[in-house]
Amino acid sequence: MSISPDSFAALDDVVSRLAGESILAQPGRDDGLIPAYSLLGELCELALGEPEFLAPLVALRTQLEKMLDNATPFDDASLGALKKVVAWLPKALDALRANKPLPQAEGAPAPAAAAPEPVAAPAAPAAPADDGLAANDVLLDLNLDENRELLTEFHAEALDHLQQIEAALLVLDEQPDDPEALNSIFRSFHTIKGVSGFLHLTPMHVLTHEVESLLDLARNRKLRLNSAIITEVLKSRDAVQQMVQQITLALEQGTLPNTIVPVSHLMRAVKRLAAGGGSAPAEAPQAARPAPAQPVAPVLSFAPAPAETAAPEAAETVPAKPVKAESKPEKQTVDASKTGSSSTVRVNTDKLDSLMDVVGELVIVQSQLHESARVLGVEDTALQRNIAQFGRLTKELQHTSMSLRMIPIKPTFQKMERLARDLSKDCGKKVNFRVSGEDTELDRTVVEDIGDPLVHMVRNSMDHGLEAPAERVAAGKPEAGNVHLKAYHEGGSIVIELSDDGRGINPEKILAKAKSKGLIPENAQMEKEAILNLIFLPGFSTAEKVTAVSGRGVGMDVVRRNIEKLRGKIEIESEVGQGSTIRIRLPLTMAIIDGLVVRVGEDRFILPSTSVQMALRPAKEALSTVHGRGEVLDHRGKILPIHRLHQRFAIPNAVENPWEGILVIVENNGRATALLVDDMVSKQEVVIKNLGGFLQHLAGVSGGAILGDGSIALILDPSTLFAAA
Repeated sequence: MSISPDSFAALDDVVSRLAGESILAQPGRDDGLIPAYSLLGELCELALGEPEFLAPLVALRTQLEKMLDNATPFDDASLGALKKVVAWLPKALDALRANKPLPQAEGAPAPAAAAPEPVAAPAAPAAPADDGLAANDVLLDLNLDENRELLTEFHAEALDHLQQIEAALLVLDEQPDDPEALNSIFRSFHTIKGVSGFLHLTPMHVLTHEVESLLDLARNRKLRLNSAIITEVLKSRDAVQQMVQQITLALEQGTLPNTIVPVSHLMRAVKRLAAGGGSAPAEAPQAARPAPAQPVAPVLSFAPAPAETAAPEAAETVPAKPVKAESKPEKQTVDASKTGSSSTVRVNTDKLDSLMDVVGELVIVQSQLHESARVLGVEDTALQRNIAQFGRLTKELQHTSMSLRMIPIKPTFQKMERLARDLSKDCGKKVNFRVSGEDTELDRTVVEDIGDPLVHMVRNSMDHGLEAPAERVAAGKPEAGNVHLKAYHEGGSIVIELSDDGRGINPEKILAKAKSKGLIPENAQMEKEAILNLIFLPGFSTAEKVTAVSGRGVGMDVVRRNIEKLRGKIEIESEVGQGSTIRIRLPLTMAIIDGLVVRVGEDRFILPSTSVQMALRPAKEALSTVHGRGEVLDHRGKILPIHRLHQRFAIPNAVENPWEGILVIVENNGRATALLVDDMVSKQEVVIKNLGGFLQHLAGVSGGAILGDGSIALILDPSTLFAAA
């Protein structure tokens, strides 16, 4: 026997991998063709000197080589020969170990006779009666016990690739010949295909393979992308995302997939597009790919991928050299292509939240030390200098830890681009949707919660705001409407604007609708700004009929409630016939608030600076009482209601006469209100603390903060405070 004992372990491993490839292989497809060819080469190298064992392997490898040369997929004959050799190999290895005669290899291929058969194979999948694709509609088999670590890495990478795919597809929808976007999509599908094959995620593997084949035609200029192709690729991407979400549930909750994500109909659609897009037959894109980057299919070796942008054709000439499955090289390649740097690490968000809490406590301790030194009147210059240095370092650490929570709003904006594309087709409107400032960063919590409000805003803009093409032309406007979503920093806030050049909001129509619904009195007289804010009332809608997109009067109400929950403000500007702009102002972070500390009796409260317009000590003659409205302040010609904070919280020994205290003008939902307090203490940044279950739903209070002297101040929420009053 010429095979060493160590080689048997390697032979067993290769035979096992070859068996896995034979399971995935199907007639009329080239899945597993390259890997089988490469694995047979490995077996031949490991079994040199055993001609009886080599003969069936060499014959089969010769047949597969001719199929690769002719760019033909598996047919029943070649697949049968592969499976018979796979079934024979374990018996042959056992015989070799025992130095016994080898069993006869049944159905060993005869290269000369078998080669012509595959030529007719591409026509097989064209028969819609039974194309074999329905067999791929199966549950994901995650095998969590063995693959948990690999699935965790793949899950994170897949989410990034799905985001890149959607972004690049939206670029291609506008510029079908953009090579950078096309290569980016191809690399992402190529990576997902390879890793999903390695993990035996069959539905994901076969679907991404078909899409990759279609994209390969486009890369090689045999097919030009159009709206229909991009729509099908987007649908395929969504199906992959559903499967990735199943992996998410499995990793986070241990819930294994119990719903089949169908892929066969998507695969048929992709095949039809590939067949109709060029001179090659439907299966040509699959068969045209064998030579490239994947020497062993489920293996994670994608070295040619980054070079595709510069020379896509050169990748096709890379020889298929057998290599062993490795996951690390692929991961490095993907990270490098995605970030351009290897210095990025993934950190659990719970750890970031914990760090932020600790830094918040440190800030509180620093302010307490500073206050203690001031109260005690310590004159030691060294101590004062050390406290000042400690304060600077604490502030720097606080800003650094805050920046760790900051992420770009780009993924959210990207979803809005996709939404606008889909809605334009549903509404039958032509739309130029633009985004800017997508690299603007804000707190992770804000990014997660801003998605729903933006969805409602975009839907309203597309359905209500923009006119139909014929209506726009009649009004002297371009047939295609313009919608612009942008983000930018302004002061200590981030501003998100959605503007369109549609019909605008008609104040008279809104006022009439609100009166007819009984939302406001019949004789009410309101300013334009207040009228526009009526669209945020629950159940209010100007739509003449309810559609699948909007019209039920729940959207803008949701927008306002979600924005207020984020301590933000929303404003509307609109001109009839010219368009509308909805502007959202949000805090940069949800962990720290910039507030005005006020005193009422012996208690102190914090008002968010974003809500405070000004503070003043009123003159007696500016105060009066109006029947049905209570105390009011005449401020620059506007009548503002007065709220007494000490009455709301039953605080004793507080200032009773407004002219002896301070009136803080607070804006809420476009309305200004005067809040009576005893005194203004300071303006400072404070770390927000939850109040716990007992006080969590207290009207008018959004949280608490520990001040420098160790006392606790409640953070006021103007919207619920005035609503409760």
